[in-house]
Amino acid sequence: MGTTRSTTYLPVILALVLSGGIILGLAISYFAGGMGDALSGKADKVGNVIEYIEGNYVDTISISTLEEKSVTGLLEKLDPHSMYIPASEFHAVTDPLLGSFEGIGVSFRMEGDTITVINPIPGGPSEQVGVKAGDRIVKVNDEDVAGKKLSTTDVMRLLKGPTGTTVDISVFRRGAPSLIEFTIIRDVIPTYSLDIAYIVSPGIGYIRLNNFSATTYDEFRIALSELKEAGMDKLIIDLQGNTGGYLQAAVNVSNELLEKGDLIVYTEGTNHPKEMYYANGYGLYKTGELVILIDEWSASAAEIVAGAIQDNDRGTIIGRRSFGKGLVQEQLNLRDGSAVRLTVAKYYTPTGRCIQKPYENGGKGDYYADYFHRIENGELENADSIKIADSLKFTTPGGKVVYGGGGIVPDIFVPVERGEGLAYYTLLINKGLLYRFAFDFTDQHRKELSRFKEYADFNQQFRVTDEMYRNLIKYASSEGIKREGGDYAASDSRARVMMKAYIGRNILDNEGFFPLLNSIDPIFLKSVETLKENN
Repeated sequence: MGTTRSTTYLPVILALVLSGGIILGLAISYFAGGMGDALSGKADKVGNVIEYIEGNYVDTISISTLEEKSVTGLLEKLDPHSMYIPASEFHAVTDPLLGSFEGIGVSFRMEGDTITVINPIPGGPSEQVGVKAGDRIVKVNDEDVAGKKLSTTDVMRLLKGPTGTTVDISVFRRGAPSLIEFTIIRDVIPTYSLDIAYIVSPGIGYIRLNNFSATTYDEFRIALSELKEAGMDKLIIDLQGNTGGYLQAAVNVSNELLEKGDLIVYTEGTNHPKEMYYANGYGLYKTGELVILIDEWSASAAEIVAGAIQDNDRGTIIGRRSFGKGLVQEQLNLRDGSAVRLTVAKYYTPTGRCIQKPYENGGKGDYYADYFHRIENGELENADSIKIADSLKFTTPGGKVVYGGGGIVPDIFVPVERGEGLAYYTLLINKGLLYRFAFDFTDQHRKELSRFKEYADFNQQFRVTDEMYRNLIKYASSEGIKREGGDYAASDSRARVMMKAYIGRNILDNEGFFPLLNSIDPIFLKSVETLKENN
């Protein structure tokens, strides 16, 4: 009972990470045994207690469960982003930022209680054997999966697996007389952090990034080069909803936009010396007009890019105050396949701002409820409701006042659209009814819709008819969303566009979706207006 556990520490190459799926670098270390004397030279109190429980507790208890709860309890009291990742969740948490995963290569959704293929990934194993959009997967390895109300995580565990392994699936396809059997050999499936890049109007280019992964820089640089060849001299980078990613990816993207010697970001912690990141001057787009779009869900690496552009007076930030995540984590991979992410530093924008929002005692409740506080205090609708202490004001080299202490405050504020006129549309979106109706419509009309190979043709030739919209209203009513008088013109206009956008995504992926979404996005529209006014 009085002995302590010895620990062998095997260092491997490390990386810096922002937790919650938000990684800034990646430091990986491996531990054999507990994290005790070999690391700290101090008595292993936690290990002693666990050993005492193991030897004396009244009932049988899993020591691994005790260890996991101990680590989780330690970390959750530190800050909102230090975390323990169980082995069972490791790939689900880390794969999205690696730029690839191993599996069968389909995007899917649960339609009722059935796995429904939205689209097979082009060139992936599923497409190669003949799996098609709209197929319902009813068996996996001869086991019935329909009607079991599986979670998305459950489905991923069934379909993902090491490259070269096989999985047998049985699918129901409209018009087929019986189930269709496929044997699929799993392979490496690329994932992309760049949703779309296109010319909005003559001279104005647009790039949307959904995170900052291992492949983001290559994707971004290729898109940037192609847009420049297409005549772009003004650029919109859309980071709305971008929850962040690797530090180096954020640095590399910023480097493409800044002059040599411009400071991009620096990190510093009690046990981690200051590290500065500067632009090297080899960027492809150092001088053209630039706008960055952010909102309340833009976090971490997305805030690094926005802060670098704002603090260097390089471009205009448009939207709403960003999330406010300025903590850096280090990831330690444990031998059992689990991992620990520990906050080791803060990052600072070029003017010296720390944009980490407040947190107390590691508590996640108020921290993640910040969005609802912003709704209550009116910040999402009025820029004057953003409260920043005078002590957190900083000045850029160009004389612009910027703010720390809770996200990036945009140069041009765009409020959330509210009002009774949009209430019906908001309900359709929030309850997923528009998405489901559009999916069902696509599923029933795939043959007719398959003629559209390019967005331009789809946008010009496909229309949401009055009959389609009446069917949507009937469907929504059957789901409890009824129309009871009032002015629905604004809601109907938005809903028609979004219905078309969802159908476009179902047949043309992001190329059929984002141009339509942007046509009704106030932040995007404000960015185009701003760039045109600058002429």
